[in-house]
Amino acid sequence: MPGRSEEGFTLVELMVVIVIIGLLATVVLINVAPATDKAAATKVRADISTLEQGVEMYRLSKLNYPSGDGLQALVGEGFVKRLPNDPWGNPYRYAAPGRNGQPFSIYSTGADGREGGEGEDADIGNWE
Repeated sequence: MPGRSEEGFTLVELMVVIVIIGLLATVVLINVAPATDKAAATKVRADISTLEQGVEMYRLSKLNYPSGDGLQALVGEGFVKRLPNDPWGNPYRYAAPGRNGQPFSIYSTGADGREGGEGEDADIGNWE
């Protein structure tokens, strides 16, 4: 119709905007993903430090390290309020005697929930 102008976006303009948004999202994800891995490892180290203090308080009170009940003994005796899970939802593990000649080890099995592994799946413990 003469004199009538339609306004709107062309398909090419919309495609350019979608590609730009996709590129920005990719850049953000590439920069955020390593930060979440680092945050998870930092949380594990903080939790282990707290649990280590509980184990040492248990030892000072009972004159030996927890054995049969493991970390659960800390809750039963009131040395910690509750046992946290690692950032991947797995319970922390306890071993007495510990690795590398230590009297005990407290550790997370990483993202895969299995001992060993590399990168995000690596074990994180108080032997480091």
